[in-house]
Amino acid sequence: MQLTRKALGQKLFSAVMKASAYGQFVAGETLPEIQQSMEKLKRMGIRPMLAVPIEEDIGEDKEGEKWYDRNLDTMIRCVDISITGGKRSMMQLKVTALMSAELCKTITHHLKDPVTRKSLSFESLVRAMDGQTLHLSCLTKEENHHFLASLQRFNKIGQYAKDNKVHVLVDAEYTYINPALTLVTLAMMMKFNQSVPWIWNTYQCYLKEAYNLINEDIELSSRLGFCFGAKLVRGAYMDKERKLAKEKGYPDPINENWEATNRSYQRVLDRMLDLVGENSERYNIIVASHNEASVKQAIRRIETMKISKEGGAVCFGQLLGMCDHVSMTLGQKGYAIYKSIPYGPIDDVMPYLVRRAQENQSVLLGIRKERDLLQKELKRRIFFRGRKNAENNVDYTLPTDKR
Repeated sequence: MQLTRKALGQKLFSAVMKASAYGQFVAGETLPEIQQSMEKLKRMGIRPMLAVPIEEDIGEDKEGEKWYDRNLDTMIRCVDISITGGKRSMMQLKVTALMSAELCKTITHHLKDPVTRKSLSFESLVRAMDGQTLHLSCLTKEENHHFLASLQRFNKIGQYAKDNKVHVLVDAEYTYINPALTLVTLAMMMKFNQSVPWIWNTYQCYLKEAYNLINEDIELSSRLGFCFGAKLVRGAYMDKERKLAKEKGYPDPINENWEATNRSYQRVLDRMLDLVGENSERYNIIVASHNEASVKQAIRRIETMKISKEGGAVCFGQLLGMCDHVSMTLGQKGYAIYKSIPYGPIDDVMPYLVRRAQENQSVLLGIRKERDLLQKELKRRIFFRGRKNAENNVDYTLPTDKR
C-alpha cells in the first residue's frame, strides 16, 4: 500500500482504495455515504453498529488535550448518527481515542501493586467523572490532570449515549493496557448501568485468562449492583502480542492454537448465556464472531433456553463486508444482527483494516468461501432458474464450516 501510494499519488491511490478495499469494508467518509450504507443494511434485516477507527498506541501520544477533545466531538457525532440506525442502537468506542495509551500503561502497572491499586477505586473514578478533583499519589501532577480530563470525556460520551438510548461497546486493545481500559469501562458501567446495560466491555477469547477476567467482572457487577454487557471476540492483536512476549521474555498470553481459542470462546459464551437466561434485563451479550460453529451453538442455546430473538439480550455481530452469508441468514431468521461499520477518511481507516486483515486469517478463508457461494448462486440464476425464481427459493440454512 505504501508503494502504491508513492507510485500513484494520493488522489489516484484514494480512488483505487474506494473502488476496492475501502469501498468493500468501510461505510464512507461523508454523512450521506454513511446513511446510505446504514439504510442498505436495514433493508436486509441487519442493524448498523458504527465504529470510529481512532486509537493510539505507546509512543504515539498527542500533545495536549486538543486531539482527545476533537475525538470526543467525533464520538458525539457518532452517537447522533447511530440514533438513525433503528431500534436498540449501538456504537463502538476505543478508550485510547480519549485517553493517552502511555497513561493507560502507567495505570495498568499501578493496578498490579496492591497498595496503589486501592487508590484507583471505581468510586473515586466516578466522583472524578462528576467533576471532583483527582489527586492520585501514584500519578504525577500532569498524569492526574490528563486522567481527570479523560474521565470527564468518558462521562460526557456515556451520558450523551444514555440520554439518546445508544449502547456503547468499549473495545479491548493490547494486554499491556487492557487492565486500565477495563478499569475505566467498569467505572462507566457503575455510573450508567444502574437499570440498563448501556456500557459494555469487550473480552478477547484468544487470551488464556479470558474466562477468569470476565468472571471477575461479573462478580464485581453483582457486588456493586450494576448491569453487565459483554462483547465477545476472539481478538485482533495476536501477532503483536506474541512478538512482544517473545521480545520481553514473558509467557505468551495467547492460547496455543485455534482449537484452544475456540474452546475458550465457547466457555465464555456459555457462561454469559447462562446469565442471560437467568436475567435478560441485567445481562446482555453480543456474539461478535465470524465463526459459524460459535454462531450455531449460540442459536441452539437461544432456542433451547427460549431467549427472545429480537429482544437484544443476545445479539450477533460481524464486520462490514465480511461473512455476509452468515449475517444475512441471521437477519432473515429474525435474530438481532449488527454489522460493525468503520467510517472516516481513508488515511484514518486503512490501518484499522490492514490490522484486521493480518489478524483474521480465518476470516479471509471465509471470504473465499463466500466468493465461491456467490459464484455458485450467480451461475444458478443465469443458467437454471433466473433471478425471480432464485430469490423465491433461497436456502437460508447456515452452511457448515469446519474452520
